[in-house]
Amino acid sequence: MRIFLAALCTAFLGCFAPSAKEKGKMLADKYCTSCHLPVDPSMLDKETWTKHVLPAMAPRLGIRVWSGDQYYPVEGQRQPGQISFQEWMELVKYFEQQAPVKLEPAKPPVPLQHDWFGFTIKRPMGDSSGVAGTTMVSFDTAAARIFTSDTYTSTLDAWDSSLRKNNAWKLPSPVVNILYTRDSGKSSSAIITQIGNMRAVDEPSGIISKLNINDPHSKQTDLMPFLKRPVQTLQADFDKDSLVDLLVCAFGHNQGGLYWLKQLPGHRYEQKTITEVPGAIQAAVGDFNGDGWPDAMVLFAAADEGIWLYENDRKGGFKSTNLLRFPPLNGSTSFQLVDFNGDGQLDILYSCGDNADFSMVLKPFHGLYVYRNEGNNSYRQAWFYPVNGCTKAVAADFNLDGITDIAAIAFFADMKNNPAEKFILFEGKDHQLNFTPHAPPVEKEGRWICMDVKDMDGDGDQDIILGNYGKGFNILDGYTPDWKEYQPFIVLENKRK
Repeated sequence: MRIFLAALCTAFLGCFAPSAKEKGKMLADKYCTSCHLPVDPSMLDKETWTKHVLPAMAPRLGIRVWSGDQYYPVEGQRQPGQISFQEWMELVKYFEQQAPVKLEPAKPPVPLQHDWFGFTIKRPMGDSSGVAGTTMVSFDTAAARIFTSDTYTSTLDAWDSSLRKNNAWKLPSPVVNILYTRDSGKSSSAIITQIGNMRAVDEPSGIISKLNINDPHSKQTDLMPFLKRPVQTLQADFDKDSLVDLLVCAFGHNQGGLYWLKQLPGHRYEQKTITEVPGAIQAAVGDFNGDGWPDAMVLFAAADEGIWLYENDRKGGFKSTNLLRFPPLNGSTSFQLVDFNGDGQLDILYSCGDNADFSMVLKPFHGLYVYRNEGNNSYRQAWFYPVNGCTKAVAADFNLDGITDIAAIAFFADMKNNPAEKFILFEGKDHQLNFTPHAPPVEKEGRWICMDVKDMDGDGDQDIILGNYGKGFNILDGYTPDWKEYQPFIVLENKRK
């Protein structure tokens, strides 16, 4: 009788024992969510999981890696939050068994139209003998000129309205962001963000500087040195003391942060930390809660990716609220606040596609998204268009019909099968997020890593400048680049007016 009851209990409990798949998911939910949103195995193929991503993640959970994807246990007591060796091997098996052999490419809902969509191309004048490593392009509309920077020369270059270079400032590192300051309506100086190192390192060599861009012989004045890969600087008087402060996104690598540079008398700055986490890639400043004080909305693109709202507490600090979170495989690249449907509430245009990481494969979830603002800091996905390796998206009414359009670049596009997706213009058809995608034939002109949109010629419509990073970061096996590697940028002039 005892033997029978024991067997019955074993069988009964076995019915409720988790399967290997269920156990693997529980382990993923338990350990992976300590750093980011849980990731489903279906988001990557087997080989990428087992040979690249999981070996890179193992040391973070206390597992040592040998010979690429061979694991062995660590002697001694585990630290809090670290996984046991047996659990790790079960987790690896879960991803290996559940991941697809190959990712299926996304199918765009509307096919590309190959036309110019009302634009014409203008190319820079003069010598372009060096390989282009453009890190920034910017229209200075007040002075009818263009500024660019290059990773190989570490210069800030000025171009006149005929696209001829007329000055260059030698700097310690490439410029990735420029903020113009005005004097009597003209650009007299600029706050420039120098990244320090384009490679993914935690070297504190980034600098926020001021430069007189009307003086060819001017030297930079450093406002805040020793930052870890800063990528954007914005202005706002956060404490209302009549001194304009700075907000800096420092992407870093394993370290980084969002910093308030509080201006002190004598034009000095005090660095105050808002949050000390890596991945701050873009911010927008505004009074988002309507209390009359400037707040910040920030996109983070490392590990725990997402958009956070930092509300000014009016006491020298900020209260953070998460608005959207994205899986760590998204590789978030940009966002913009846009009222797509004219309801008076700002929606979020978001792009993702950074592929220079451990999972360098084309991903069907990369592309452009629109999240509708439903009020009370709530946003809902309302539109998606797949674009491999999407790098930046900018919304504007390009054809002047009163409906928002979108320009998008993709540095990690599918160069083999769909090179036209490197630059797409989405023509808005209505206020319900219906778009017709146009691909102007510029795929042979360069590989676009940066973009700016402004009315360069003052004729009332929006022009576009695309920056070319001509060489490197090729993630496609057996593919030879077929674009111009020596051309730093092109201008797409809007000819509607």
